[in-house]
Amino acid sequence: MKNMLGIPFLLVSGLLAVAAEETPPIAKKIVPPTAEWKAKIASLAPAKPRVAPKSPRKVLVSSLATGYCHDVIPHVKEVMDVLAATGAFEVVHSNEIDMFTPAQLKQFDAVVLNNACTKNPKRNWFIDVLATHKDLTDEQRLARAAELEQSLTDFVAGGKGLIAVHGAVVFLNNSENFGKMLGGSFSLHPACQRITLTPVDPKHPLVAAFKGEPFIHTDEPYLFFRAYNDKNFRPLLEMDVAKLDPQAQTKMKGDHRYVSWIKPHGKGRVFYVSPSHQPESYESARMLQFYLDGLQYALGDLACDDSPIGK
Repeated sequence: MKNMLGIPFLLVSGLLAVAAEETPPIAKKIVPPTAEWKAKIASLAPAKPRVAPKSPRKVLVSSLATGYCHDVIPHVKEVMDVLAATGAFEVVHSNEIDMFTPAQLKQFDAVVLNNACTKNPKRNWFIDVLATHKDLTDEQRLARAAELEQSLTDFVAGGKGLIAVHGAVVFLNNSENFGKMLGGSFSLHPACQRITLTPVDPKHPLVAAFKGEPFIHTDEPYLFFRAYNDKNFRPLLEMDVAKLDPQAQTKMKGDHRYVSWIKPHGKGRVFYVSPSHQPESYESARMLQFYLDGLQYALGDLACDDSPIGK
């Protein structure tokens, strides 16, 4: 009888071991971060980084959207400030295009592109910003945009880091070189909905925050193409397509749908993280730890396997 009584307990324990974390339902409208929201994020964030920085780190966060402007941009800025308070890095916020020149970039260890969406059809952040510089000809704008794109790719290839958050995948969406560096380009997304994410390799250090368990939140299910098809990255989180709505399942079928990955680029490191479109996704100690771990990887402080999986 004692053994029989123990069976239900073991079953319940097993269920708890694989229980998914589910973020709160989303608000009808995204509002700017309130004092209460900021305090909540600060209470959930790690107190210190998982590994100590090898040297003082400085991160540039660019949050200018020249195309679609995500309402979550101010929230991501707050998240970056909270994570910087751990001592892992110093953060500098600037939307100035001149920050991408070699002379300015050399002071930083990584660049964070915070939902830096761009306009159709060019889908080029530098061209969009330079369009406001009326003292330049079209030819000069194109040449300057190419110089700044090269400056950013050289920055990463030379040993620095790039972190692209959610919509930042379209920062230079038509650039083959940028897409290869980032690991993919944006194609489309079905309606925002509940999405279940699972760690691709639960033993990988960069998904340790999720404890091998799924993470359920509301987000835009992104579909990537071009360089993404080569899988020239190490995937971290995968979207469970079977749990999307029927229309989204149809669009997403036929391939693994990764939403976050890391990859080397030259001597540098790239961290792409699609989650999230919603502030509520950051109301999670696990997601905040995941962000910090990814940042520390891009900064060169958190060593891990980033070898690409290939096709």
